Amino acid sequence: MTEALIALEEITKRFPGVLALDHISLEVQEGTIHAVVGENGAGKSTLMLTLAGIHAPDSGRIIVGGDPVHFADPLEANRRGIGIVFQELSVWPNLDVKENIFMGIEPRRGPLVDFAKMRRESEELLSRLGADFSPDMLVSELSLAQQQLAEIAKALARSPGILILDEPTSSLSPREIEDLFRVLRDLKAHGVTILYISHHLEEVFALCDAITVMRDGRHVLTRPTSELSQEAVIRAMVGRDLEEFIRHGQHRKGEVVLEVRNLGSGRRFGNVSFSLRVGEVVGMAGLVGAGRSELALSLVGFPPPDSGEILVEGRASKIRSPQDALRHGIVLLPEDRNLSGLVLNMSVRENMTLAVLRNLVRGGMTEPSRERGVAEDLVRRLNIKTPGLETPVVNLSGGNQQKVLLGRSLTTEPKVLIMDEPTRGIDVGAKAEIYALIDRLAQDGLAVLVISSELLEVLGISDRILVMRQGELSGELSGADADQEKIMTLAIPTSHTKGHTG
Repeated sequence: MTEALIALEEITKRFPGVLALDHISLEVQEGTIHAVVGENGAGKSTLMLTLAGIHAPDSGRIIVGGDPVHFADPLEANRRGIGIVFQELSVWPNLDVKENIFMGIEPRRGPLVDFAKMRRESEELLSRLGADFSPDMLVSELSLAQQQLAEIAKALARSPGILILDEPTSSLSPREIEDLFRVLRDLKAHGVTILYISHHLEEVFALCDAITVMRDGRHVLTRPTSELSQEAVIRAMVGRDLEEFIRHGQHRKGEVVLEVRNLGSGRRFGNVSFSLRVGEVVGMAGLVGAGRSELALSLVGFPPPDSGEILVEGRASKIRSPQDALRHGIVLLPEDRNLSGLVLNMSVRENMTLAVLRNLVRGGMTEPSRERGVAEDLVRRLNIKTPGLETPVVNLSGGNQQKVLLGRSLTTEPKVLIMDEPTRGIDVGAKAEIYALIDRLAQDGLAVLVISSELLEVLGISDRILVMRQGELSGELSGADADQEKIMTLAIPTSHTKGHTG
């Protein structure tokens, strides 16, 4: 075997209360696509951030191209040809796309920025990725998926020899993923070495030449992809078999708690009718842009629907804001937990009690002991892994962040829980915990609506499955009778489908 392009030797990294990397050693061959997988908290992102010059290792050596390197900052790593696309987007929303892509490397004509060249080269990069938006658009006007593509274009603009991608497809449609894979294979053919972090093992096996598995900050194995199966990788990640991950008990369904009649909101969705029962898990499937998230937001009044009715326990309910929804017992866990859910620089305790602070006040002051008691109970019930209640939420893994957000929702004692992509960006083991929590909540009498783009997830946890297509409800399947083919038949637009846009 040829000498590795990247060699990490005994890399150790500690944060307060956490040993994030425990003597990690790893080699990556030049011109390959190398996956790094593991549960959230396994250390894979920390390892990549260390390679990219964002974290300095406490001990160990980084060797690139045979030379030991000591990166003082990301710019130094970038000058050495290392580019990174972060899991959490690092875009500037008030700048346009081309300015984001070329931030810090703007083409110039004399002392002035050459905006014409910047626009032309941005168009070329976006076209290469199959993106269909203008480089003149403000990033704040883009969807999450479009922002992800802009972030990838920004990395490609720097012509990296080593490209690190951390969950690059988490918000992309199947077509956008295909375009990205085409670009990555082309980069590989031109000698670029790619480190690819993903929780989607089907992507890893379709794309990557080798797989490294990490667990609890340690290196577990590195092997060619051809020598591994998905089941073997999952066992290495979490020490359990695949069939354990999606399994729920029998739900004893009660009375209808939420009924939606002919709900509509402009061009985003329309004519949507369905019901949820006490103790039931209903999945909602559909392609990106089908209107699922827009429907979920309207159910909590953000914005309120234009037409139709929402009935809670048989009574018509006017829901004009999220506060109205809370009063009626409806709560939403949004798709983007960091942008719309959590306050990342606040502690676990503060995030979990935000929704009920007014109930913890006596004499005009919050009672610390009651607040801590609420948070401690939820940490215990939800098995949240955190060094302490005062740990900033930003320091937790994605799965534990999602459980903090779920805990906050439960403090309001809801009747209906709507979860939009509840396992987006979290690993297999953390998914299993979320599934078990959904199952337990349903058995405790909660009505749960789960919106998910992962068909196996929808099939595994749902008593019934609703399918949306172009802003309309195209069908309903029982959990027992549904399969991927039936769902996709209902989800894919046909030449006879009009539907809504959004």
